[in-house]
Parts: sequence; C-alpha cells; structure tokens
Amino acid sequence: MADNEIRDVFIVGLRNAHAMENQALSIMKPQLSRIENYPEVAAKLEQHIRETDGQIARLEEVLEGLGEDHSTFKDMALSFTGAMTAMGHTMAGDEILKNSFANFAFENFEISAYKSLLTVANAGGFTAAMTAIQTNLAEEEAMAKWLDDNLAAVTRKFLMLREEGATAKV
Repeated sequence: MADNEIRDVFIVGLRNAHAMENQALSIMKPQLSRIENYPEVAAKLEQHIRETDGQIARLEEVLEGLGEDHSTFKDMALSFTGAMTAMGHTMAGDEILKNSFANFAFENFEISAYKSLLTVANAGGFTAAMTAIQTNLAEEEAMAKWLDDNLAAVTRKFLMLREEGATAKV
C-alpha cells in the first residue's frame, strides 16, 4: 500500500476514534446523571469521563500535527446514537445491569479500534502519534478491566436492592 493510502486510512481512523470518544461521552454522561445507589460506579464513570476528555484532546493534537481536523459530522452522528442508546436503557428495570453490559462492550470496541490504529500508525511510520494512541488504549483497557472486575458486585447489589424493595435505580 502506498504511503499516501496508509495516511488516508490513518486519518480516517483518527477521525473515527474522535467520534467514538464523543459517542462514549454521550453514553456515560446521561448514565452518571441517573446514578443514585451505585456510588462506586458513579465515581468510576466520573473518572473515565475526565479520561475521555483527555483522549479527545490527544486525538485532536495528533490530527493537528498531521494538518488535519476531526469530522464534525461523525462526531454529531455518533453522539446522537450514543445518547439514544443511553436513553433506551432508562426504561429498563435493570438499567444498571444493561448499562454495565453496554459499557463493557463499548470499552472493548474502543480497545479494538485503538489496537488497529496502532497497527496503521506503525505501518505508516506515524511514530509521533504512537504515545497518544497507546495512552488512550491503556485507559480503555483499565476501564474494561474495572467493569469486568466489578460486574458481579454491581449485580449482587442490584439483587439486594430489589430484594429490599428499593427501586434499584441506577
């Protein structure tokens, strides 16, 4: 593949990652605003929202370094779908569980996207971008691990709250 084709693939991948992170924010922020009975989940979401803001900034820096910009259209489209996903879960009696499943799946999607971006960056010799992408990847892996490690505890708490007659609201 020619260098300019690899660059094109890399730019599209960076723009997609930027939009993906905006989608993540549109999923997490509504979840956070609804959490009442799961302070540990709220704290982790707050932390990851801050990380996601940093990931977006890093992606913008990489794009700017290549003389490119993010795609406003992709950002808006994916943010809209993320917001709709989050809203759909609010009607479920087990909203916290559905959010946990969806968040874990989304984190793994992000992990795959960043691993692919690293491969393209390596193939195209975009070494200046590698640290930013690796940092984003590490944060996504940490969040996925936390979600995986805490799913049983969140589920048990959900069951306990339901048994006590609490609303088990997120």
